[in-house]
Amino acid sequence: MNNRLENIARILITISFSGVCLSAFAQNSLSLSNEHINMFWTQQEDEWILNTFEGKTGKGNKPFGTACGEYAFIYAKDKPTSDFLPIIENGDTLDFPGSLFKYVADDFNRATSGVPMNKAGEYIKFYPAKGYQSGGSIVFEQQTPCGNYKAVWTLDKQYPSDILLNISLSVNKDGYYSLATPTVSTISEENLAWGVVPGFFQGNAIQQSFPLSYAYAQGLPKYPVLCRESTITTLSSIMTNKEGLTMAVIPEPGQDRDPYEKDENTHSKLWKVALSHMNNEAKLTPVAYHPVLGESGSFLKKGEIAEFSVRITLRHSDWYSVYKHAIYDVYKLKYSFELRENKRSLSERLLKLYDYVLDDKTALWHEEEYKGRKLIAQSYLGGVAGADKDAMKNSDIGAVWMLARLSQDKQFNEKRIPYIRNFKILQQSQNGFFKGAVEGQYYLAKSKRFTEEWGNHFEPVAVTYYTMADLGNILLFEPENEEIKGLLKNGAERLLEWQQENGGWQVAYDRTTHQPIYTDLKDYRPTFYGLMIAYQLFGDKKYLEAAQNGADWIIDNAVNNGYFVGVCGDARFVNDFATIQISCALFDLYEMTSDKKYLDAAIETAKIYTTSIYTHPVPNKEIKTIKGKEVEDWQLSQIGSNFEHGGSMGSAVPSGPILLASHCAYFLKLYKATGDELFCDLARLAALGKDAFVNEGTGVASYYWSQFDNGSGPFPHHAWWQIGWIYDYLVTEAEVRSNGKISFPRGFMTAKVGPHKALGFTPGKINGQKVNLILRKDFVETDNPNIDYITAQSASGDAIYVVFLNGQSKKNRFSYKINLSSIGNKAKMQKGQADMDGFGYKIIKIRK
Repeated sequence: MNNRLENIARILITISFSGVCLSAFAQNSLSLSNEHINMFWTQQEDEWILNTFEGKTGKGNKPFGTACGEYAFIYAKDKPTSDFLPIIENGDTLDFPGSLFKYVADDFNRATSGVPMNKAGEYIKFYPAKGYQSGGSIVFEQQTPCGNYKAVWTLDKQYPSDILLNISLSVNKDGYYSLATPTVSTISEENLAWGVVPGFFQGNAIQQSFPLSYAYAQGLPKYPVLCRESTITTLSSIMTNKEGLTMAVIPEPGQDRDPYEKDENTHSKLWKVALSHMNNEAKLTPVAYHPVLGESGSFLKKGEIAEFSVRITLRHSDWYSVYKHAIYDVYKLKYSFELRENKRSLSERLLKLYDYVLDDKTALWHEEEYKGRKLIAQSYLGGVAGADKDAMKNSDIGAVWMLARLSQDKQFNEKRIPYIRNFKILQQSQNGFFKGAVEGQYYLAKSKRFTEEWGNHFEPVAVTYYTMADLGNILLFEPENEEIKGLLKNGAERLLEWQQENGGWQVAYDRTTHQPIYTDLKDYRPTFYGLMIAYQLFGDKKYLEAAQNGADWIIDNAVNNGYFVGVCGDARFVNDFATIQISCALFDLYEMTSDKKYLDAAIETAKIYTTSIYTHPVPNKEIKTIKGKEVEDWQLSQIGSNFEHGGSMGSAVPSGPILLASHCAYFLKLYKATGDELFCDLARLAALGKDAFVNEGTGVASYYWSQFDNGSGPFPHHAWWQIGWIYDYLVTEAEVRSNGKISFPRGFMTAKVGPHKALGFTPGKINGQKVNLILRKDFVETDNPNIDYITAQSASGDAIYVVFLNGQSKKNRFSYKINLSSIGNKAKMQKGQADMDGFGYKIIKIRK
């Protein structure tokens, strides 16, 4: 019947302009339509009902779901409290995450209070009584108990798959108000192909375990929760049905919170926009809210007006296409490149980090004797189980050995490497149930023992990280080290013994009872990667077969459903950068086997991981003050930065994203493989123009966005991660920009924090010439901090190469000096000047 009324309306009365049709029939029907979208309302008993919400497909127009058109807003006389609400799960009150996880408990409790649980205030719901055409728009109005409500619908001419919706409420009494977008169309769970609120959760089904969805992002929550803006990475709620139609609600820019207003960190303090995957009646549909009840801008006095502007997108495409539409077309990601510039190049920062990690005092190096050997590590002053300010840690072993090789620094090779190697050797358990595993990431100097960061457990993924990846990277530089080979073999066999028949592993074992714990979780992490390392170094096919078995299980259970967990024990394994390591491991497995299913899964996983990276708000040049210094808004922008873990209780809730951008080099590799510019753009935005977060004295970036330029603080080992990812990124930029004329082999992913890899253990090539990467102080100097460089020497020793990289999207001119005496050449200095196009490269070859 609805289609019949619509067809009659179209035939009898049609006003057409610019490819857009607005129709009215006998004053009781209205429609908006173009070549992409068709909407049709009818008036029934003084209420305007949306009868049709269709999108164009290859098989003609298809409905997204069940059209509705109900409007709603929330009213509360008094400000809602932030007290958490008891949640019943499996017939009992939910006790999550538990008292042990003190770092995340408060945030989860706040996320389960009245407003985010969508239980606060009174919902005022209605179908409007008044509807009419006004110019190129359809307008609906309703006199509600709280004031006059108005909604204006307009088809967007620039993006014809978008509908512009402006809603307003002129209130007639004081109180707190929140405008919700209308329930345009709902779908059943059976018709759900994918849903995502970026930064919070994603999946192809409703998850019946509330913690798994709301804390771990494993599927869509069964409740109509409101996602908090501080961890929404792209401001959109997106849903795809099984016909391939994707609907999204995308709030217009300028209504979202500013993470740093004027002279104050407002990242978590302000909450101006909320998103959900359900309406208040728990029906699946993208919904947005503004202002948020009880939050900034929600209290209105009589006569004041609340307003909200959003886009409703409907496309015959997957979620990722619509997601990129929000990022590029609505939130103008490319504009960030126009603002970015460096105060110090990444290459110069690497040399600053080089100085820092050699400084015994500032880098907090300590020597200890353990089991008759001297070991060395850096102080770790964060929370470690059983520590008495005596915890020590080494990180990014690949970067340590890489820097030693590239620099040929005598102090480094003689006073660091032997004793860090001892640390790794002594760290491994030699007997019993945990043979091949490490005793713990941390050494406690006072009690002379190794321990884990949190809890009394051990995770199989830690074998992959701290035995396989760390020792594997050492072996790339020391291929004849038989002691390290034996320890690596122990780890490989441990992974084999712990692997389950289905290919997966347990999340963790209790150290005392050896029984599995955290059994509410599954090991959706890159544990299988350790067996890939064993295969590459030992060549035994049993390791490759086991790795494929593990990868197949990950694809079927994790990737296909959007389910992941993380590796941060103090956050109860909330999904984190382990997700992008899964992608990288699958990509590497594809290169090992040529089986395309691993490439496809790697790409899909990486697409999901992009939702861990902030793309809003749109930056500008507004002057702000931080620590008494004036900076421009873009310098403090979160755009391009990934969170450690987000959602309802991750570290990003209070602290924002992190400055550790381990994924950058791998994203460039994905860009080269797929042509998807989002990977390339996000890599560059993460790497470049971040000086506001780098400590001037040490060159070490703060870990969390909220710490700005404090530097490493109690975590000096973070400098190694930064050396690792920055160098891998710069070399990868050279490789991608040169289209393979520059290429270097990679080691294994670093432990825990991401997919960056070590280089320098074997020669690479520049224009067909075999070369070795080198890193020397006082070697290269430029007058433009937006110009980076890498340096290499021919394997025959007869030539030096300097590869310059433009770190901006605009053309740059720069002068350079190459001090050949710093590498033992009799010639003193070579000078020059060059021009480079945006994100270009230039190779300087100097004959010795």
